[in-house]
Amino acid sequence: MGGSGRPGTRPDLVIFDCDGVLIDSEPISLVRLTDNLNRIGVPIDLDTVARRFTGTSMTSIMAHIAADYGVTAPAGFADEVRADTLRAFEAELTAIAGVAEVLGTLPDRRCVASSSDPARLSHALTLTGLLPLFGGHVFSASMVKRGKPFPDLFLYAAERMGADPGACLVIEDSVPGVRAARAAGMRVFGFSGGGHWRHDPAAADLLGAGAALVFDEFRRLPELIAA
Repeated sequence: MGGSGRPGTRPDLVIFDCDGVLIDSEPISLVRLTDNLNRIGVPIDLDTVARRFTGTSMTSIMAHIAADYGVTAPAGFADEVRADTLRAFEAELTAIAGVAEVLGTLPDRRCVASSSDPARLSHALTLTGLLPLFGGHVFSASMVKRGKPFPDLFLYAAERMGADPGACLVIEDSVPGVRAARAAGMRVFGFSGGGHWRHDPAAADLLGAGAALVFDEFRRLPELIAA
């Protein structure tokens, strides 16, 4: 394999998170999740949901809700949240500015590795016109035993793509995602250009979790990779 994840060399594989990196979905998803948690009696607000659950799988979220609030979700709750979110996507979802332009010219091999379920991933990437830019290389946390912050998903994506983990670069917008990438032995850039990062464009939490750098304009990615 020709590249590496070390500074100064091009990666063999760039692994993109989806929500908040490729698509500006987190503001939509977090509102729908908060409203649905309130509906089943969880006394939690949007700021808390955003701080604790951005980048986290639904399985992990509901385990935390049961442990911290003593609320067990009714049967079908995850499917209801998913359907509610997809309806909102139809009306509101957009790609992050510059994503299609950058992916259209980026020479590096790439794939998606996301905490979202496969149906939501496919739907969101199709709605925003990004799905063809990944050639079917889209991986979900549902394909592995443990989601982020565990490294399983990123290691699975690297294995499926035939890349050495140490030669991979991950683009992430969440602390669990950054931690997962670092645990997988991968270099990671933090992205803070999504709508949910407006409170903290510097994204100090991502740097603290192990991101090599943070950027908030997607069109800068080619120069950052080259550097």
